[in-house]
Amino acid sequence: MQWTNQYRKAFALSYDDGVYQDIRLVEILNRYGLKCTFHLNSGLMHPDSVWYAEGVKVERMPPEMLPEVYRGHEIASHSVRHSNLVELDSHAVYTDVRQDMAALEGIFGQTIKGFSYPYGATDRRVKDVLKKCGIRYARGVQSTFRFDPPVGESERMCLAPTCRHKDENIFELTEQFIAMQPDRPQIFLLWGHSYEFDMQCGWERFERFCERIAGHDDIFYGTCGEVFL
Repeated sequence: MQWTNQYRKAFALSYDDGVYQDIRLVEILNRYGLKCTFHLNSGLMHPDSVWYAEGVKVERMPPEMLPEVYRGHEIASHSVRHSNLVELDSHAVYTDVRQDMAALEGIFGQTIKGFSYPYGATDRRVKDVLKKCGIRYARGVQSTFRFDPPVGESERMCLAPTCRHKDENIFELTEQFIAMQPDRPQIFLLWGHSYEFDMQCGWERFERFCERIAGHDDIFYGTCGEVFL
């Protein structure tokens, strides 16, 4: 974590699935100078990958759109087809993750270092296989409501986010983080899915959050790879 040479606080965002709502999300993030890591499923980038969540249409973007949409942000794996890796044998996990990494590296021309667990499902075996694939960090889904950085490789392979964007206490946590003057590194990691903003009429709320968290001289703003590696 090279940023710790200059800062004691870092902020990162992590969003899953590569859906059309990410276009609006990226526009907001770019407006406030925030970086994000987007976790994508290379095997679901086709017109048939559509579903409805609380009446909201959710559709993944095709690969030809992605380099421009995500320019300036980090790309990470989310498995080929959003598989629950705990239910697969080790060979299948390795094949799935390596295939997704290779496909994403071909689309974006960047080395894939990160992962987020579909459904948040993982165990020690899956973590070990991901490390063999070359994954250096992986994100879970269980909020801690804290800012403690990972301790060692084991915790980095199942990063626990501070909170999800729809958690009720997000603004309380934000004020707490901004006010901190820590003597050791602290990290605010936020995650979610951008289609949830349509489901909950949350775009305006999220933009208020971005406006508040952005622009502080004592906070390092980076992708997950920049913050955790």
